[in-house]
Amino acid sequence: MKKNLLLAFALGTAMMVTSCEQKSSVENTTASESPVAEQPQQIDNPNVVPAGQAAATTGNAAVMSFKESEYDFGTIKQGEVVEHTFTFTNTGTTPLVIESASASCGCTAPDWTKDPVAPGQQGEVKVQFNSTGKFGQQSPTVTIRANTEPNIIRIAMKGNVEGANIPTAGADGPVKLN
Repeated sequence: MKKNLLLAFALGTAMMVTSCEQKSSVENTTASESPVAEQPQQIDNPNVVPAGQAAATTGNAAVMSFKESEYDFGTIKQGEVVEHTFTFTNTGTTPLVIESASASCGCTAPDWTKDPVAPGQQGEVKVQFNSTGKFGQQSPTVTIRANTEPNIIRIAMKGNVEGANIPTAGADGPVKLN
């Protein structure tokens, strides 16, 4: 019992000395030498491929390689529906199966190849964006989960939605009802 208590005390003392040493080294730096950078922190997730990058394989797996991972639909009027088909090739060594594809909001609906895509063959993900009730810059995304490395891939659409033409009162003033 005494041995464990002594060991805990020694370990606690060593930790205090280490933390005090770290503190003093930080206190002696200027703002420009600060060890903490003021840059945004980026966390790498090995299970997600950012849009615009190809998935890397580490062996016997399916790989989903898109011709394009982002589609710019330009400027549309509010209420219009935009459809785009994203085509991909299985550049891996095993059949590719899409488990699911989910949209970032209810305004976007994905539909995808349900059958396994053999190595070297192509499949597609059709995305429909409904701009009703939307205004300004829009960037709906679709998250695809498949038996690939990494197993989550994102594709996106982007563009601008202009407001619908709402009739306004003319020079005569508001409309009078009788």
